[in-house]
Amino acid sequence: MRLAAAIRSRELSPVEVTEHYLDRIERLNPRLGAYVTVTAERALEDAARAEKRLLEAGDPADLPPLLGVPVPIKDLNMVSGVRMTLGSEVFTGLSGFADDNVVLLLREAGSVLLGKTSTPEFGLPCYTENAVAPPARTPWDLGRSAGGSSGGAAAAVAGGLAPVAQGSDGGGSIRIPSSVCGLFGIKPTRGRISSGPVVPDLFGLATNGPIARTVRDAALLLDVMARPMPGDLYLAPPTEGTYLGAAERPPGRLRIARSREPVVPGAEVHPDCVAAYEAASALLEELGHEIVELPQVLGPDLVPLFETLWGVMATITPVEPEREHLLLPLTRWLRERGNATSAPQVFGAHAMLQAALRDAFPVMNEFDAILHPTLAQPPVPIGYFHDQEPEENFRRQTYFTPFCAPYNVSGQPAVNVPLYWNADGLPIGVMLAGRLGGEATLISLSAQLEEARPWIGRKPPIWNE
Repeated sequence: MRLAAAIRSRELSPVEVTEHYLDRIERLNPRLGAYVTVTAERALEDAARAEKRLLEAGDPADLPPLLGVPVPIKDLNMVSGVRMTLGSEVFTGLSGFADDNVVLLLREAGSVLLGKTSTPEFGLPCYTENAVAPPARTPWDLGRSAGGSSGGAAAAVAGGLAPVAQGSDGGGSIRIPSSVCGLFGIKPTRGRISSGPVVPDLFGLATNGPIARTVRDAALLLDVMARPMPGDLYLAPPTEGTYLGAAERPPGRLRIARSREPVVPGAEVHPDCVAAYEAASALLEELGHEIVELPQVLGPDLVPLFETLWGVMATITPVEPEREHLLLPLTRWLRERGNATSAPQVFGAHAMLQAALRDAFPVMNEFDAILHPTLAQPPVPIGYFHDQEPEENFRRQTYFTPFCAPYNVSGQPAVNVPLYWNADGLPIGVMLAGRLGGEATLISLSAQLEEARPWIGRKPPIWNE
């Protein structure tokens, strides 16, 4: 990360960097809806400590990798002493009583906490509109959603309100906003990053991960975040070397499968998303990779099984009965579905998903990577989901994101690569998934794509304000 290197070389001051981002947040956040809580005083204290450490250091190489670099935290993650709403009016008075493990690791790496980025209620939808903050908007068109559930994080990075951000992904929640905001985002392998100490990882669907403007920035952030902790239910396969190192080496010739057939029945892929997918396929072939069609490995019969688990996950956050009326209609609808699900139904859905994966993995493991459109549609207007009745809202979400959730079910790593913008100037991402433990291959391949078709020069209009 160039910013981290400039700080370590004393070209930039951590305090000045932090003041720069706080100024942009103050001016632009009301329009972007990126942050729900801004910790300006704490950020300046963090920056001052980083500056003192920098000035007293002997060898800059001994300094932590993110010293003085601002990194906001998603409002689903707990930070001790900082307000935490989970995107809900139910928790507007909650203050964090512990640091999530990922927060602890980012702090150990020397990062500066700018604040908490906005998320939809309990992180359940694929868009970021809630009752506690303005909608999160993609900086490429302020009339359109930044996606979700890490929509605030993506809006912050794409709009220049943070250099990088921490996000989380239980059904596409890093890849979706990365796609609609023109960013590189990584959903790591299940068990790569600890979700503790408070949040359970029972189903293994959700994981923390990085959102950044470049592959190398995301790789460095993943290096910091990827440490298992005692009590984690899942453990990812080990990786040799660093992820930043993987971004610096060529991937070699890879065998890559591709598919643009949605798992969700009735979902149709927009021509812009097809164009992005075909352009990525052509570029991969141009770079010397073998491209083949992916046989169907997961069918539409698995969609209701995932929806069963999603409804149950909506019930995990405890809400006092006298405060349930504060929940949004979609959240209440999902919780009603979850509460109506019996224990045998939950275990049965989980078992059937595992059985399907036992058949799918031998096929998927024949490939180094798998290419899909990230989304089936371009970025949608604010309210496209949120203004609908719950059942229609949920139907629209499944049609919008038919490619993402299978890799939460399987636990495989997956990334959004921002290679394409449509005629309206909106980013249209493509997704690459890898073998379990295969983040390094995806990062190396993505860095090769970035070098071939650089996107760093693309900035939304708000960037220069």
